[in-house]
Amino acid sequence: MPTDDSAFADRVAAALAGLGGVRAVALGGSRATGRHTPDSDWDFSLYYRGGFDPESLRSTGWAGHIAPIGGWGGGVFNGGAWLEVEGRRVDVHYRDLDDVEYRLAEARAGRFHVERLLFHLAGIPSYLPVAELAAGEVLRGDLPRPEFPDALRRTAPDVWWDQTRLTLDYARAAHAARGHLTDTAGAVAVAAACAAHAVLAARATWVTNEKRLLDDAGLRGVDTLLAGLDSEPPTLMAGVDAAAGLLGAAVDEARGG
Repeated sequence: MPTDDSAFADRVAAALAGLGGVRAVALGGSRATGRHTPDSDWDFSLYYRGGFDPESLRSTGWAGHIAPIGGWGGGVFNGGAWLEVEGRRVDVHYRDLDDVEYRLAEARAGRFHVERLLFHLAGIPSYLPVAELAAGEVLRGDLPRPEFPDALRRTAPDVWWDQTRLTLDYARAAHAARGHLTDTAGAVAVAAACAAHAVLAARATWVTNEKRLLDDAGLRGVDTLLAGLDSEPPTLMAGVDAAAGLLGAAVDEARGG
């Protein structure tokens, strides 16, 4: 990372680490993985133990929206803040270490569930905080850097593929057969996101968001499929069938089948 970026990240991390209850701070998102562009925002996660008061962020003097704990839908995503720091867009995610450690233990046992989250087609797996640990750059404190668990690699593709298959089956019968173009296209998009999760889980690849999900899973062929749809039931049903074939083949290949 360029020197000025490193210095910026260090200043933000120092400020976050000084807040009550915070035990560690990590840089996440594209800035941590090196896939960012010049206009990419900055994602920081603060890890706390024994409670955290989001209002303490106001002591930094940074402008923006500060959500309460659970303000971003609750569940594993917990909450966060959208801020402007030194003219840069910064997202701060609240992560309860007790909860993160529980999610890690569950992932190692091959267990997870999927939660709805705004802006996400497939929702988010409950192992997302574990993926953040694996993909992030620790700037303050100590955090585990977990490998993708073998047990999760065995269970997750089946869970995601079941969601893919059921979504497509319903789309074919309830929407495509009735000429519902928007509903069918939306269902195929959701199914593609679920299948992408299945592919990447089979490859033991962590996912932290959906921004590059289809690209990373090699499923951009769905774009061409959707572009060819119209409101005629035969075309829509054929499109759903084609999506099932494309997605199923990708999942089978990732599994080594």
